[in-house]
Amino acid sequence: MPRWISDEPGEEAALLEALGIPSTDALFADVPKKARIGRLGIGAGRDEPEVVREIDRLLDRNRPTGRFATFLGGRVACRYTPAAVDAIVSRSEFYTSYTPYEPEASQGMLRALFEFQSLWIELTGLDVANASLYDGATAAGEALLLCRRAHEGRRFLVPASLPWEEKSVLANYASGPGLTVEEIPYDARTGRLDLEFVRGAVAAQDVFGVLADVPNGFGHLDEGVLDLKSMLGDIPLVVEADPLSLSVLEPPGDYGADVVVGEGQGFGIAPSFGGPLLGLFACRKELMRQAPGRIVGATVDAEGRPAYALTLQTREQHIRRSRATSNICTNQSLMALAFVVYASVVGPRGLATLQASLSEKARTLATSLGGIDGILAPRFDAPYLGEFTVELSRGTASAFLERLRRRRILGGHSLADPRPSAARSPERILVAATDSVGEREIQRYTAAARAWASAGGRA
Repeated sequence: MPRWISDEPGEEAALLEALGIPSTDALFADVPKKARIGRLGIGAGRDEPEVVREIDRLLDRNRPTGRFATFLGGRVACRYTPAAVDAIVSRSEFYTSYTPYEPEASQGMLRALFEFQSLWIELTGLDVANASLYDGATAAGEALLLCRRAHEGRRFLVPASLPWEEKSVLANYASGPGLTVEEIPYDARTGRLDLEFVRGAVAAQDVFGVLADVPNGFGHLDEGVLDLKSMLGDIPLVVEADPLSLSVLEPPGDYGADVVVGEGQGFGIAPSFGGPLLGLFACRKELMRQAPGRIVGATVDAEGRPAYALTLQTREQHIRRSRATSNICTNQSLMALAFVVYASVVGPRGLATLQASLSEKARTLATSLGGIDGILAPRFDAPYLGEFTVELSRGTASAFLERLRRRRILGGHSLADPRPSAARSPERILVAATDSVGEREIQRYTAAARAWASAGGRA
C-alpha cells in the first residue's frame, strides 16, 4: 500500500549513501549468517482493494464456534457474553486505556481494577489480589516463583492431570532458577491426587510449593485437596481454581490455600483462537510483597473524596530489576474489566445458577455417552461440575472428534500430550457443557458418538 508507506526505489539508495554503506546486506554484516532469516518473501506491495479482497477470502475460511454445537472447555470456556459487557468494555474511556503502566492512570480504570481485585478476593477467601496477569498458566508460573521466594527447596509439585500446556509453562518458569516441576500421581479409579506421594515428598524436605487444581484437569473434584495444607505445614499451597466453580464451592482460602490463581477468560471474554486470556492471582497478606505485578488500592484525596492509586508495583518497569518479583508480567486491564462487568451483570445468584445448569447438562450427556459400547463416561469415579473425561476403548480421540466436527459438533478436546517426548496416554477427551447447548445438541452428540461406535471407532 505505497500511498501509506513510502517505498520509492531511490529512497533506499539515498539512505545507504548517507550512511556510507554500499548495500542493505552490508548494513547487517555484523549479524552471523546462520542467524539471518533472509528475505521474507512477502512479494510486492498491493493496493488497498486487493488487500481487502485477500483478507476477506481468508476470513471466509473461519468456522466460528456459533456454527457448531460446542462442548469445548478446559482452561478456555465457550460461554455466552451478555451484550452489556461489550457495551461497557468498548466505551472509549476504557478501550483506549488498555493498561495502566503509569501512576497517572484514570480514576475510572483504577476503580474498575479495584473492583476486579475485590471480586477475586471474595471468590477465593484470601486477603490480596493483584490487577491481573497474562493468563492462568503464567499466573501459576508466578505463583511458583513466589513459593520459592517464600520457602527453601528445589521441587514444586503439580498434579499429573494438569494440562500439558500448563506443565510446559511451569517448566519454563522453573528452568531459569534451576528448579524442578514434579508430577503428583493420581488414583486410576477416581483421578484424585496420591496424598501419600505428597506426604513422602514433603518428608524429604526439598519441596518449596504444591499446586492443586479445582476442578482438576479431568474435570473432577478432588476432596483430598481439602487436606493438603495440613500435611504441608509452612510449605505454600497454590490452588488453581475455575472462577465459576467458586460460585458454588468453598473458597480455597478457607482450607488453607496461600495463593489462588485461575484463568478468567470464561467471564465475558470470547475464545478468539485461544486469546486474549486473563490471569487471576490472589495471596495471603503476609505474601503481598512477594506478589507479581501491580495492586490497586483505595484511599482518599486531599479533599477527603474516595480515590484510587497503584499501591504496589513490583514490576521491573517500576522498580529496580534486581528487586522486582517478576520481569515478564503485565496486567490485562481490558480483560479484567470484562471479567468484573460480566460478574456484576450476571450476579452471584446468576453465576451459581449457571454452574448448576452446566452441571445438569454434563450429567445428562455423561449418562447418554456412558451407555455406548466403547465409551467410558465419565472416566473417573469422582464428583464433577460442568466437565468430565471420556475414555475410548477403540479408535482414537482425534478420529472421534473429527467425526463429530464433520457433523458440526465440537465434541471436546483430546487430553493427549502431542509433544514427541511425551509418553503414550489413553485416548481421553475432556468434554464440557456450555450454556449454548441444550437437549437437542446433547442428543446430536450422543447420536454421532453411537454412529462412531457402530463404525468400529473409525472416523
